Amino acid sequence: MLSLLDVINGRLEKALERAFPEATEVARKAGRPLDPQLVAASKPEFGDFQINGALQFAKLLKLSPRQIAAEIVDQLNKDVDFLKLVETVEIAGPGFINISLSSTCLINELQSRLNDSRLGVPFVNKNESGHLPGIVVDFSSPNIAKEMHVGHLRSTIIGDSLSRIFEFRGYRVIRINHVGDWGTQFGMLITHLKDVAPTALEEGDSYDLGDLVAFYREAKKRFDSDQNFKLKSREEVVLLQRGNVQSLKAWKLLCSKSRDDFQIIYDRLDINLIERGESFYNQFLNDVVMELDNLGLLVVDQGAKCVFLQTSTGKDGKALPVIIQKTDGGYNYATTDLAAIRYRFQEVPNGDGAFRIIYVTDSGQASHFSGVFEVARRAKWVPEGGRLEHVPFGLVQGEDGKKLKTRSGETVRLRDLLDEAIERSKNDLCRRLDSEGREENETFILNVSTTVGIAAVKYADLSQNRITNYQFSFDKMLSLQGNTAPYLLYALVRISGISRKAVNLDISLKTFEFSQKQEWSLLRKLLKFDEVILDVEEELLPNRLCTYLFELSQLFNRFYDQVPILKADGIPRCSRLALCKLTADTLRLGLGLLGIPTLERM
Repeated sequence: MLSLLDVINGRLEKALERAFPEATEVARKAGRPLDPQLVAASKPEFGDFQINGALQFAKLLKLSPRQIAAEIVDQLNKDVDFLKLVETVEIAGPGFINISLSSTCLINELQSRLNDSRLGVPFVNKNESGHLPGIVVDFSSPNIAKEMHVGHLRSTIIGDSLSRIFEFRGYRVIRINHVGDWGTQFGMLITHLKDVAPTALEEGDSYDLGDLVAFYREAKKRFDSDQNFKLKSREEVVLLQRGNVQSLKAWKLLCSKSRDDFQIIYDRLDINLIERGESFYNQFLNDVVMELDNLGLLVVDQGAKCVFLQTSTGKDGKALPVIIQKTDGGYNYATTDLAAIRYRFQEVPNGDGAFRIIYVTDSGQASHFSGVFEVARRAKWVPEGGRLEHVPFGLVQGEDGKKLKTRSGETVRLRDLLDEAIERSKNDLCRRLDSEGREENETFILNVSTTVGIAAVKYADLSQNRITNYQFSFDKMLSLQGNTAPYLLYALVRISGISRKAVNLDISLKTFEFSQKQEWSLLRKLLKFDEVILDVEEELLPNRLCTYLFELSQLFNRFYDQVPILKADGIPRCSRLALCKLTADTLRLGLGLLGIPTLERM
């Protein structure tokens, strides 16, 4: 109900000016206008909106909060335009003001949403130059020559969901897959392959990704135990960074093989990304060093070029360094990340022209990004109003509370996890069909089991507060009860069934009235969709959208169970079908913004 909130806020500011003209004028001239603090009500019993500002004005106005609230309410009750929107305005507690909207106002909002594909969610405004603001979302980011595993799941689907929400709002979103395609691991792998499998560096089809993973493990063992091999590997990295032809050819073959394997996973998850790995920023690394040096930020410490942080210290109390260039002339991850920040904030065509850069990585990288962000700000690479944000997330754990692994102790491959989710979904579906005596063809079974399986995995992750660890359980995520994807999908299937019986939810009367509390509760929840979307955009917490959709499904199921829909006639039938249609539209759009497709039948 953002549009209503804006309208009411405007009337409220006028009421404040009339009630306390001198104070509002003084505050305005000081550049701190009085904020009435109009917000959505925290509980249904408080109405639709709350005004909390009276408590904050008490000291300034030298009146009790209830006196201030009474003056505001008195002015609001004289405002004809305001009274057209509300049913009641009441003072509560020490000075809160609760507002309940009128039935006419709520029904008008329902009618506007039924004809609005955006369901009240506004488009973002263009920036001062007349362009849509740009947001870079850096997510997924697997390493070349390594298979995607369960650890990549959270970054991939959280980043995708945030990107979908930004895109829906109208931002110019650049979805970056910052793959690990550069650095020490390539020096190790190429050096090892030159010894044991040189054909892998000449012929791309000689080995698959599984072979490369095995080679990488062997290379890592040698790197950790053989000083001569470690030296050769580091020399290989420098050759690669300097553009050695043979090294570049080997690198391209390794990247291509990994890229093809990654794309299979992305296609299954319906993820779109622009691959721009660490190698892309190699051309800018020297400029990063030079600019930091010219700004007087670089310090040579034990042969390495560093920037010492002002906000972070070690156990000894000394400032921690961010290493920009190592003693052997090579660069660190921090250098690449600084080059990326510099490029992403620069205007098009020399950069991405973003105002906001979001990194979706595990919480273990928080200190790394904190240091890199500080250096970028001190280097003035973050423009005024620019935002650098790390979106951290916790671990995926098994039901025993430990890191999710296979029985043999290996990290779970993402491909295997998705396969198992689909297979379990298929088994559940077949058992349900047998118990109901239903017969469905293989196409139906494959479509439903695939959709539900992938949806269950995505939703189980996104519905958790990303900051915390969560326990992975196929049984819980595939359940038709509780806060799960199948529960939400089934609510939509129910509405589809009503639609088929009611000839596509015929609401042609366009005259609505409601008499049941279940109807009003569902309507009020439906009208809060726009608030939730803007909240997720700001706070970067997709679980808030999940919670909203779950609560909406609960309210709809209660409405479905307790209020006759198809058995009603005339205006009640039309009104209830309208609620069904708006519920379906909201669930489809909300799930779509989470990257979850829907079904007509299950």
